[in-house]
Amino acid sequence: MTTDRFLDMDDQSAAAAVFTAKGIDVTPNKDQGVIKVVKRQGDNGDRPMIGDKVTLHYTGKLLSGKKFDCSRQRKEPFCFNVGKGQVLKAWDIGVLSMRRGEVCTLLCKPEYAYGSAGNPDKIPPNSSVVFEMELLNFEGEVLSEDGGIIRRIKVKGDGYSNPNDGANVDVHVEGRCGDRLFDCRDVSFTVGQGEDKGIPLGVDRAMDKMQKGECCLLQLKPKYGFGNEGKPEFKIGPDKEIAYEVTLKDFTRAKESWEMDLSEKLELTAAVKSKGNQYVKAGRYHQAVIQYQRIISWLELECGSGMEQYKKIQDYVMTAHLNLALCFLRLKEFSQVVDNCNKVIEQDASNEKALYRRGEARLLRNEYNLALLDFQRVLEVNPSNRAARGQISKCQNKMKEHQAQEKMIYANMFQKFAERDSKKQKKKKKVMISLLNHASS
Repeated sequence: MTTDRFLDMDDQSAAAAVFTAKGIDVTPNKDQGVIKVVKRQGDNGDRPMIGDKVTLHYTGKLLSGKKFDCSRQRKEPFCFNVGKGQVLKAWDIGVLSMRRGEVCTLLCKPEYAYGSAGNPDKIPPNSSVVFEMELLNFEGEVLSEDGGIIRRIKVKGDGYSNPNDGANVDVHVEGRCGDRLFDCRDVSFTVGQGEDKGIPLGVDRAMDKMQKGECCLLQLKPKYGFGNEGKPEFKIGPDKEIAYEVTLKDFTRAKESWEMDLSEKLELTAAVKSKGNQYVKAGRYHQAVIQYQRIISWLELECGSGMEQYKKIQDYVMTAHLNLALCFLRLKEFSQVVDNCNKVIEQDASNEKALYRRGEARLLRNEYNLALLDFQRVLEVNPSNRAARGQISKCQNKMKEHQAQEKMIYANMFQKFAERDSKKQKKKKKVMISLLNHASS
């Protein structure tokens, strides 16, 4: 007997009993809150993990067989992050038990579905419901904008608190390249400074998404692993994708900006600035960015008491913005360079470094006119700046090249138009001659 036929039975309690006898209880505490019947086996392989983005089709019915929702009727599958409380409790439980391609039916008790309230005009209060589901696909949770860090949670953590930049964390890590285990240890480090303990950038950046007790798998692109240098001590070559299994055993959060007075912020700023400068000298620009951004988050809204303290705060903030501009130049994130230079120029319109670095970014974005203006302004501030003179020559040469390319493009375009018009005229002439010959005959 199929699950659809269960729903055709007149006695709904009997239908539920038959369903329960044929299915398996997939609830963690085995209270028969979600009973699953597999209609089509899925592919061999793993199942979704907590936090994965899943894509599925579903049809929801009452035990009477009345349909109340269906993604197929909308001709669009439904997506959500499983295990995150974004959907019905029964869905989180049921989908985590499925494999890709599987089709199953879930019998869900009210406390795992719509509860005592039901859903007005669709589902009566305290109703058990049935969902038929087809799991189309699932993939890990993307933690970085460029998709370079993918997380899959094996064990969910406790609570709602996460480590922040500057937090001290105790973790167990296992790093793999392909099937080879190259790193296995317990380690403590400061979030934002994992580099000091040989922790890849991607693991460091994932910390603020983790909770105590969580165990997750992190898939890291080279940018978030060991980059184009690799890691000789781990026998990792350049530009290799790696994976880390990370367990967050414990952590102590750093104070947030609102928890510190100004004297604490200024004391920490000096140390954090020094750490950022160390990372710049070592070519660790991503790590340096983290340090300088912390300084700005602490001080950008502070005024201090008295002109001397105000000047000290502004010096720290402007230096942080200038250093961020330098880091983003090296990382080829030119919009960020311009943004940080603009912050400095708003306060000091004649800042030589800000004008020069903004000019470099604009030149690399092929904004030759704007770059030329920046470098000319640098020379107004400091006529002996030879680098700016060289950049002006480069801008002028680039502008000439660009104009020559445009001229060639337009010339080719006009030539093609002329050739096309010529062909049309020739064809028209042939037609006219043909018509005249035909008329004379």
